[in-house]
Amino acid sequence: MAIMTSIALALMAQGTAGAVPAPEADYDVGYEELVANENDAARKAIESCDTLAADDPARLINHGIALARTGNYDAARDQFEAAAGAGSSVELETADGRWVDSRRLARKALAMLDKGEFARYYALSLR
Repeated sequence: MAIMTSIALALMAQGTAGAVPAPEADYDVGYEELVANENDAARKAIESCDTLAADDPARLINHGIALARTGNYDAARDQFEAAAGAGSSVELETADGRWVDSRRLARKALAMLDKGEFARYYALSLR
């Protein structure tokens, strides 16, 4: 799980590079659910969020994480690729408080998917 936390797991907020968004800019992108390992609930929260655009990087990445954690790797790849290939990027705050470029996080998630790291996580979550 440490690997998961080190990437985009539970992105809470977004803003421009170097800027910390105001508290009211904090949207539900499945943060609490992903941290609690409630991946189906995270997926549902993300999919029902009407505050963020469908192509919002935090939404795409967290949705991809929730999908990958539940074994839906093709759909997860679609989400990560959409975030990685976006024409512009934003700085996203990770669960450990770092601000990282959204395209970089998406590429890291794709690499994890390619290495099968989500598959191991999925296997653990079934026990």
